[in-house]
Amino acid sequence: MGSFSWKQLELGLVLLYAASFYAVFFQRSLHLSHDYVGRLYGLRKGWIAGRLNDISDPQWRSFRDNLPILTVVMGTFVTIANFLRYQYGLKGRGMSLLWTIISLCYLVYLHGACVLFILAIGSANYFISKTFVESRYYMGILWGFNVAFLVLNRVYEGYPFSLFGQRLAFLDNFRGTFRWHICFNFVVLRMISYGWDYYAAFNRRPFDLKRHMQRCEACSSGKTCYHALQEKGLHIEKYSFCMYMCYLIYAPLYISGPILSFNAFAAQLEMPQKSYSLVRICFYGLRWCLAFFLMELLTHFFFYNAFAKSGLWWQLSPFQVFIVAYGVINFMWLKFFLIWRFFRFWSLVNGVETPENMPRCISNCHDLETFWKSWHASYNRWLVRYMYIPLGGSKRKLLNIWVIFTFVAIWHDLEWKLVAWAWLTCIFLIPEIVVKSIAKTFKATSALGEFFSYELGAMSGAVTISCLMIANLVGYVAGPSHIKLLISRMMEKEARFTLAAIFFTFYVAVKLMFHIGDIRQKV
Repeated sequence: MGSFSWKQLELGLVLLYAASFYAVFFQRSLHLSHDYVGRLYGLRKGWIAGRLNDISDPQWRSFRDNLPILTVVMGTFVTIANFLRYQYGLKGRGMSLLWTIISLCYLVYLHGACVLFILAIGSANYFISKTFVESRYYMGILWGFNVAFLVLNRVYEGYPFSLFGQRLAFLDNFRGTFRWHICFNFVVLRMISYGWDYYAAFNRRPFDLKRHMQRCEACSSGKTCYHALQEKGLHIEKYSFCMYMCYLIYAPLYISGPILSFNAFAAQLEMPQKSYSLVRICFYGLRWCLAFFLMELLTHFFFYNAFAKSGLWWQLSPFQVFIVAYGVINFMWLKFFLIWRFFRFWSLVNGVETPENMPRCISNCHDLETFWKSWHASYNRWLVRYMYIPLGGSKRKLLNIWVIFTFVAIWHDLEWKLVAWAWLTCIFLIPEIVVKSIAKTFKATSALGEFFSYELGAMSGAVTISCLMIANLVGYVAGPSHIKLLISRMMEKEARFTLAAIFFTFYVAVKLMFHIGDIRQKV
């Protein structure tokens, strides 16, 4: 009973501290945004209380400005596809042809004549997959081809048509409204997924579906979970060119995902998902609308990203730098939350379920592994299936992370600051991996042991969050060229108390996460 009472008291104190922290944080954020408003870039007239709106992030600005037309396109495509599906009883082959035609119209609007590049590279990948599937060098050829184009597309910035002769130069006047090589990063992931899944089906790799159904709650209830759709494979005839091309350019998921494997996509085009009822899909859309309004409040009252873009962080106090960094990472989380869930909603309405990106709030992750599993979750699943496991899985984990995170950085963009961010993340991840492996061999057998284990977990979580903040400061605020300046500012005498207070705040936050986890287990 005493132990239970102490936990109640601790939870009360932790909640009180959290409420006080956010009260101070938002109050300081308001003052900071007000004091520097005249020196910030990327602000424009807003619609809430006559305030300016922070649209300094180009990705968010583009999505927000194009949201009305995206909504119209979504409604039109959904109506056409579902009407024809039910009118003519279309299944996998018919739906793949229909969505290929619809998606091509969508891509022509987005990229104009540059659709030719997408079709040419995609067709070449299909040819490689079919031709070399029996070769012992198949995986090397598949990966080499895709990584080469991932890099070349960025180096040549989408290839001017004039590069292939003056007769084609006139096509440079018809490049559409959206740069094709930016979206092509997701196409690369799909091309690798198709190549890998086709190889597995060709070689008939076994999957024990009966054993899986005994363990899986969703599958045992009559539904089919994503893991089963992904692993059980398809008949070799399903790996057709039409289905492949439909998978590459499928309109709802084309721009930004979420990412799903070829097997899962083709299976759901044949038989639409049953995990989400119509009511649940409607509730999903309503929740998205509420999250969008929250983002509008955030960008109208707090100009975190504008501070990062304007390069004013070096003029701020250490605590103000923390405010900007913490604000930016939460802005990034909410931005991707909205973008990914909009396109996932579109896909769900069409009967294709994808893994959920952002399944948990960024402020509820106390270790790097959980953070990455909960950020771009569908990409994490892709990396695990097509990179982590083939590279040796947990047996070579300390080496695998360097290859995987370097690929992640290059996949995002060819920028040194992203490579620096990736390698910093690896450096911070290694101690966590080592500590976790050691912790598995020890188990507390007394109340004192449990107490020390609990406190050690909270402190190590605080260290992890601190490292994550540093990595994101370098990646999104200061940049790798200002690392020395950032460190020197944080090592100043006046910054020591601030750093200690921030670390203590993270320590308290981890304890709150532990309590949330305990409550979830009981429920």
